[in-house]
Amino acid sequence: MSREAERLYQLLPAVHRIHDARLARESGLARGPLESLITVFAEQIEVMGEALDQLHDDAFIETCADWVVPYIGDLIGYEGLHHAVPGIASPRAEVAHTIAMRRRKGTALVLEQLARDVTGLDARAVEYFQRLIVTQYMNHVRPSCLQSPALRHGGALEWLGTAFEAQCRTVDVRRIDTGRGRHNIPNVGLHLWRIQACSRSRAAVARDGPHRYRASPLNHDLPLYNRPAAEDDITHLAHPDNVPLPLSRRRLARDLQRHYGERAHDDAPLDNAQPALVLWVDGAAVERAAIRVCDLADDGAGWAHTPAPDGLYRIDPLRGRIALPADAPDPADVRLTWHEGFSADIGGGEYERGASFAPPAEAMAVARVPDEHADIASALAAIGGAGLVVITDNGRYPASLSIAIDDDAGIEIRAENGRRPALLLDSFEIRGGANSACVLSGLLISGATLEVPDDGGNALARLDLRDCTLVPGLALTPAGEPLDADEPAMRLALPGLETRIERSIVGRLRSHPRARLSAVDSIIDATAPERIAFAGLDDLGPGAALSLDACTVIGKLHAAEIGLISNCILLALLSDGDAWPVAVRSTRRQVGCVRFSWLPLDSRVPVRHRCLPDSDRPDHPVAPRFTSRRYGTPAYAQLATSTPREVLQGADDEGEMGAFHHLYGPQRETNLRIRLAEYLRVGLSAGIFYES
Repeated sequence: MSREAERLYQLLPAVHRIHDARLARESGLARGPLESLITVFAEQIEVMGEALDQLHDDAFIETCADWVVPYIGDLIGYEGLHHAVPGIASPRAEVAHTIAMRRRKGTALVLEQLARDVTGLDARAVEYFQRLIVTQYMNHVRPSCLQSPALRHGGALEWLGTAFEAQCRTVDVRRIDTGRGRHNIPNVGLHLWRIQACSRSRAAVARDGPHRYRASPLNHDLPLYNRPAAEDDITHLAHPDNVPLPLSRRRLARDLQRHYGERAHDDAPLDNAQPALVLWVDGAAVERAAIRVCDLADDGAGWAHTPAPDGLYRIDPLRGRIALPADAPDPADVRLTWHEGFSADIGGGEYERGASFAPPAEAMAVARVPDEHADIASALAAIGGAGLVVITDNGRYPASLSIAIDDDAGIEIRAENGRRPALLLDSFEIRGGANSACVLSGLLISGATLEVPDDGGNALARLDLRDCTLVPGLALTPAGEPLDADEPAMRLALPGLETRIERSIVGRLRSHPRARLSAVDSIIDATAPERIAFAGLDDLGPGAALSLDACTVIGKLHAAEIGLISNCILLALLSDGDAWPVAVRSTRRQVGCVRFSWLPLDSRVPVRHRCLPDSDRPDHPVAPRFTSRRYGTPAYAQLATSTPREVLQGADDEGEMGAFHHLYGPQRETNLRIRLAEYLRVGLSAGIFYES
C-alpha cells in the first residue's frame, strides 16, 4: 500500500478497518475489499496530483514539458528554426532568452550572442560604421579614427583584414548581405570561426634532432592554437582570446601568462583562468619563467636562434617547434599540452567517442598501455588471440604489429576516450580465423600500410576503423608533404572481407574485388585528384564493392560494384597519357545508385540521381573548391566559401556534400539569417563572414 493509500485508510473508523481485515483473513487475500478500493482511489488521487504539479511546472519555460515549449514561444512571438544540428539551437534555451535578447535588440552584443547560440560557432560582431574614416566633429572627437595606420604599432597591424581590425577605412557602398561590401554606416558584420581548437593533452612530441622537437607527432610543422576562453557575460564582445586563432609569436610573448601555465596533473580541468600550453620534460612541467618565444625557422642544417646554454626553452607557435637549452641533458620524455586547429571531430582526436565503445564482455581479456604494458606488441601478446587493448595516454608508439585473431573472436585496439595516441609503424598485418573481427578506434597510424594478406590461412571476416587516421602518404615530411604518395594506406587482399570506415581519414585503398567496403563521414585521400584513391590490388582492376555516405574522396576510383554513394564528393581527374578511360567507374552498373553527390560528368557509374555536374546543363560547370587539400593543415578538406551554392547545399537535406556534411553548415547559416531578420534594427544590414 502506498503512503497516500495508507493515509486514507487510517481515516476510516476503526470498526470498518477491523471488519475489512477479518474479511481478508477469511478469504486468504493480502488485503480486504475496502482496503483494495481505497488503494484504487489513492492511485487516481496521486495521478491527479502529478497532473496538477505538472500544470504548475508548465507555466515556466525552465520546468515545462517539451511539448509545451512551442506554445510558450508562440505567446512571445518566437519563430522556430531548422533543428538539424544536434545540440545546437535548443528551443527551450532560445525561448528562455528571447525576452532578455529583445530588450537589447539590434545591439552588437545581442547579435554576437545570437550567432553563438544559433550556429554553435565562436563569433564576433563588428559595427562597421565605427571603422569609417569621417571628418572629425569637435564635440565628438575620435582620436583613434585615423586615415593612415600607425606603423609603429605592430600589435594593431597584426589584425589587419580580420574581425579585430581597429584601422579605419573609406566607405564601401556595396551590399554587405552579399558578402562583398563591409565599411558603411548601416553595416554590421558577424564573423564566424569554422576551425575549432582541438586539445592535445600532454601529447608526446617528435624529436627532430638534438634539443629540437616538433609538437606534431608526425614531425611536421603546424601552428599552435589558443584555447578559447568562454564568455560568461552577454555585455562582453569577443576578443582574440575568446575565439580559436593560431598563436602568433607576438601574442604568445605578450600574453605568456594567459596562454602558458603549469598544471598539477594532466587531468586537471581547464577553466577560463587556466592556460592550455604546457611543456613537460621528463614528467615535470617547465616553469613559465624559463619559456621564451622566438622564430625557430630553418637555418642551414639547424634552426635559427638555437638556444644557448642559458636554461631557457624556446617555442615557435607558428611552426609548432620547441628547442631545449643547449646545456640540458637529453631528456627521455618530452610532452606538450597544446591545441590543434581542425574543422570537425573525425580522424584520431580527443573528442568524445564513448558512444561508439562496445562494453567488454566479462570474460574478455583487457590489457592497458602503458599502465600495465610498455608497448602495444606486449599487450597483444598478453591477450592472446582475443581481447581488448586500451591505450591510456597520448604517447608515440613505434612498433611492428602483427595481429592474429582466434576463430569466432575479436581484437580491438582502442584509444581511451579523450586520448589520441600515435602509432609509428614499420609494418602492420592483421590475420584472423573463421568469423573473426578486428576493430581499430581513435588511433593516429603512420609509417606503414595496413595489410590484410591472402596467405591461405587468413579468414578474417570484418575490419572496422572508427575515429582513426591512416596518414595519406603513410607519413609527412617536416614541410608537411606526403612522404610516399604512391603507397596505399590499406591493402585488403582477402576476398570476402567486410571493411567499415567511420569518421576516419585514410589514404589510398587497395582491395580484392570480391570484398566489400563501406565508409561514413570519412575522407579517402590519394593526395592528388590524378592519383588512384580506390582500386584493385594491381592499381588497374576494380576494387571491392563500395558504399559511401557523406564522404570526400580525392583521387580516381574503380570499384567492382557500387551499392550506394550518397552526399559525397568524388574529386578525380585524368592525367596526360592516363591508362584509365574515366576517373570514376564501376565494373557492374546494373545495381546501385549515386545520389546527391559530385563526381566527374563522364563517370561510369550506376543510376545518377540529383548529382553534379548536371548532365542536362553541361554548359554550367559546378565544382567543389577546398580551402586546403593537404593533410596536416587546419583547413584540410574543408569546402571554401567560394564553392558554388549547388555543392554547399547539394546534399539530400540541403546540407553540404562531403565528409563535413554532419556539421550542417548551411543549416546553421540559414538559422542565423532567420534570427538576424528578427533582431536587426530597421535600417541596418548584416553580413556573415567566415574567418576560418
